[in-house]
Parts: sequence; C-alpha cells; structure tokens
Amino acid sequence: MIKVAINGYGTIGKRVADAVDAQDDMEVIGVTKTGPSFGCQLAVKKQYPIFCTSDDEERINAFSEQGYVCHGGISKLLEIADIVIDCSPGKMGKINLERYKKSGIKHIFQGGEKHDLTGLSYTSCANHESALNANGARVVSCNTTGLSRTLVPLYDACGDITVECTMIRRAADPGDSSKGPINAIKPVLKVPSHHGPDVMTVKPEIKINSLAVAVPTTLMHVHSIVVELPVNHNLSTESVIKLWKEQPRVIVMNGTENRIPTTAEVMELSRDIGRKWGDLHEIFVWEEAISLIDNKLYYFQAIHQESDVIPENIDCIRALMGTNSDWKDSVSITDAAISKYNGI
Repeated sequence: MIKVAINGYGTIGKRVADAVDAQDDMEVIGVTKTGPSFGCQLAVKKQYPIFCTSDDEERINAFSEQGYVCHGGISKLLEIADIVIDCSPGKMGKINLERYKKSGIKHIFQGGEKHDLTGLSYTSCANHESALNANGARVVSCNTTGLSRTLVPLYDACGDITVECTMIRRAADPGDSSKGPINAIKPVLKVPSHHGPDVMTVKPEIKINSLAVAVPTTLMHVHSIVVELPVNHNLSTESVIKLWKEQPRVIVMNGTENRIPTTAEVMELSRDIGRKWGDLHEIFVWEEAISLIDNKLYYFQAIHQESDVIPENIDCIRALMGTNSDWKDSVSITDAAISKYNGI
C-alpha cells in the first residue's frame, strides 16, 4: 500500500485526496492545512488526518483551539509517507522541494510550478515511462494536459505536427472571488503564452505555439486549435474522430445532436453522470467542429480546469513508485477506481 501525503488541501488537493482514497493500492496518510478553516471540516468528514503546513507549535496548536485534531507539522507527515503530492499555492515549490529532499521523500508538484523545479514534467499519455522510479515530477497544468491528450495521438499517427492554438481561459475557479476580469476580455500579452511551449516539456517533438485570453467565466477553458499535418498524411476527418474516441480521457460528442453547444452544457453533463463536485476528468471535443482540410486540422476542445489533472496525479504516483510501467494499464486502474468511488 502506497502511503500518500497531500500537502495543501484546497481545490486540487481535496480532489487528489479522494482520487487516492479510491485506489486499492494507495491510502491518504494525511493532508495539510495552513490553519483551521472550513476545509478542515471536509477532511474530518473524510477521516483524513490533518497536519499543519508548518512545524511551528503555535500554528499547530491553533487547530485544537478551533476543535480540530492536528497530528503535527509537515515534517511529521513526511516521516510516515512514501510520497507527497504538493497541492500548495503556486510559487511555494522551491521552498517545499528543499523540505522534501531533506526528508528523502518522493514528490509530485502541480502545473503552477515551472518545469525547471523538478526537470521532469508528466502527463500519462506522453511520457509515463520516463517518470518510472524518478524521485520527483511536475504534473503539467490543466491546459497542457488537455492539449497532450488530443495532440499526442495525432503525433503518434503522423510522426510530425505543427500546432497553433488559442486558449480561451476562465478568469478564476468557481470558489475564487478575488480575481477578474468581470466585464472584459483580457489578452495575455506575453506571446507565445506558456501553455503551448509547456506541451514540449512532456512531448518535445510536437512543435506548438499558443495565444491566450481570459474571459469572465469560471466554468471551463476552451481551446481553438489548428494542427498542420505532414503533406503526405493518411488521415481523414473520420479517422481523426475514431482515433480520439479510442483515447482514454477524451470525450468526442456531437454538440448539436446532443444539445451541448457551450461549456455550460458540458458541465451539466458531468453533473448528470454523477461525478463528485460535477467534475469532468476527460477532455471534451465537439465532434461536428472537427474538420481536416488538406493537411490542416481544425477543432475545439473544452477543459475542466479543476479536475482533468486529478487522475494524472494518480498515474504519476504509480510511475514514481514504479508499480505500473504501462501508462494505459495505470489509466485503466485509476479511472475504474474513481468511477466506482463516485458510484457511476
């Protein structure tokens, strides 16, 4: 049984904890909070032991003052775990990495950190084997994960692709009231945006550039993608659709026929199938918008920013621990366990 620590029990951390808890070969050994808050109530309900993100005794004692049992500081948690999933706020990585190295514990960071932090970025479909038995990795961001799931199969089918994509980004997560824009469309003025080049940290063979804009929604991201295939490719629109339908964690659906024209209906779909928190781990691709004209492929896809990376963390645990060398085998185990856990 792999003993997993979750450092940071927020938007991603609480989802990763439940995904770990669903697996037969893993257990949540503890979760951390910076201090007593409403998030502690959820951890208590789930029977996840609570630890403090600090070893400071005053901060540890603050939990008991609010009626929560705190089992100690982060150092104590790291002593009893096999691997730690870092879900702390962005830019904490460098400080936390030193702590993990000192403890001699395997570690996984999220996409808010830079590739250079670990030197190894991960997404299951692109480079699972390269992460086997590694000491640490970074699970790439929700957008990079989404791009990888549709672009890697295309690269494998063609051997060479060039990609231009525009990321239409949600402004904030639903639970974040501190961000905007409220009544504006905000372009990311750094060109290219980091999203496309980040794909090359897991699949450097893919040539990709990206632009990004933030819009006033909290639901999902949408990608508008143009892929240039080799002139002598042997794909068709129909074969691309078939290729993606055979990929794990990709949903290809006709939005017109199924009355799913926007991200609002996509999220309603995830609620209807009974997903915890209404999450959609898969990438949603509108089938009728997939169009291959000569050697250029056009399509739209939607990314649920709070959840598509969750199963990737589970597969990354297995890679670092060396328990599953085949990515599709790990994905199958992960997804079946999560589905069962959600009662689907």
